Amino acid sequence: MSDTPAQTPEPSKKTPEPSGVDLARVALRAAKEQARARGDAAQQKRQARRGGLRSGARADGRDPMALGAAINRLLTERGWETPAAVGGVMGRWPQIVGEDLAKHCVPQRYDEDERVLTVQCDSTAWATQLRLLAPQLVARLNEDLGHGTVRLLKVQGPGGPARRYGPLRAPGSTGPGDTYG
Repeated sequence: MSDTPAQTPEPSKKTPEPSGVDLARVALRAAKEQARARGDAAQQKRQARRGGLRSGARADGRDPMALGAAINRLLTERGWETPAAVGGVMGRWPQIVGEDLAKHCVPQRYDEDERVLTVQCDSTAWATQLRLLAPQLVARLNEDLGHGTVRLLKVQGPGGPARRYGPLRAPGSTGPGDTYG
């Protein structure tokens, strides 16, 4: 501790009391600070209701985007690029295989796990023709869709007549010619 005594303010030197104008300035400053605090709180509540801050001059993830870009982003995020591409092939089948072949052969389904495209033909002759063209067709499809998208082309012939069930059918019958008696 020091040997010098602490200086205490003399009672004769008091700080002056604020006058009317000074009191008004202090009151105005306090009111502005309170209003600013209330405004900040209200603005934060509005932003929370709206889902966060608004986008500014720079692009970020919340900005609106074109429909095509949004769809491409969705396809990429969900991993739907290959099924969407194969769906496009089914829509463009006549341009890919040619008009003659497209009249007689229709793609039925695509197995993404096995990478097999199943095609049904309307006659056995066209099914045989498509089986002969399968390697070239698989190469053309992979060229259009990306390498390895289609590994195998499964060709089916025409389906038989629809099985009808009714009162004249034998229970457990196996085909259209299986009848009573």
